[in-house]
Amino acid sequence: MDAVRPVFYVSDGTGITAETIGHSLLTQFAGLQFTTDRLPFVDSPEKAREASLRVRAAGEAAGVRPVVVNSCVDAELNHILAESGALMLDVFAPFIAPLEAELGQARNAHIGRAHGIVDFDSYHRRINAMNYALAHDDGVKPDYSEADLILVAVSRAGKTPTCVYLALHHGVRAANYPLTPEDLESERLPALLRQYRNKLFGLTIDPVRLHQIRQERRPNSRYAQLDTCRREVAQAESMLRREGVELLSTTHASIEEIASRVMGHLGISREMY
Repeated sequence: MDAVRPVFYVSDGTGITAETIGHSLLTQFAGLQFTTDRLPFVDSPEKAREASLRVRAAGEAAGVRPVVVNSCVDAELNHILAESGALMLDVFAPFIAPLEAELGQARNAHIGRAHGIVDFDSYHRRINAMNYALAHDDGVKPDYSEADLILVAVSRAGKTPTCVYLALHHGVRAANYPLTPEDLESERLPALLRQYRNKLFGLTIDPVRLHQIRQERRPNSRYAQLDTCRREVAQAESMLRREGVELLSTTHASIEEIASRVMGHLGISREMY
């Protein structure tokens, strides 16, 4: 059996960029096992040495060379990190030289800039969108006039995490509406949603997976029974298709994919933060 290889996402900032790219890379190697750890805010030689020692120790314990996916911009920090003996993957290196040549200007390396608050308007837009998503979660506030989109699905199909992601990463005001048993029995789109038809997007999920999720929330309840899940999913899919609402299964889709497909279908174009 192959050893479990340690992978570190190291950054002088939050580490989100390194982790996002690193995760995408690792998914290309099916059948291999990795342990991953994010080391953010490695922004001084002292922190770099601590990180280097930690990476080296993990490699020695695993008996394989560790991998560092690195987004630090300071050459000194990168040199110290490389002393760990890890395979160093600099996420910016392949792009900097071609960009400098094309733009006729050397980069101005700045620690932590990738996810700093460099645009306060964008930052406040994200915060306002997050507040909106939380205030309009699970049909709490039924006024959707200011919503960019409304996700519609049965309970626990993935509405809330998708709305939070859309708000945090795209500044989208995303609300969600949970289809109740009464809604499903009526076989018609709830009256509250009809005036917002152009903002609607439906989510569905495999009933067995829904049963597993609901069991964790309310074990052995009628709400979590497999028959209940099957009936609700079938009724919701039938209703949304009849009403012409686009439908996407969340069973095997990542939040990133769901968000991208929702925005694409509704024609919402926003920068990713």
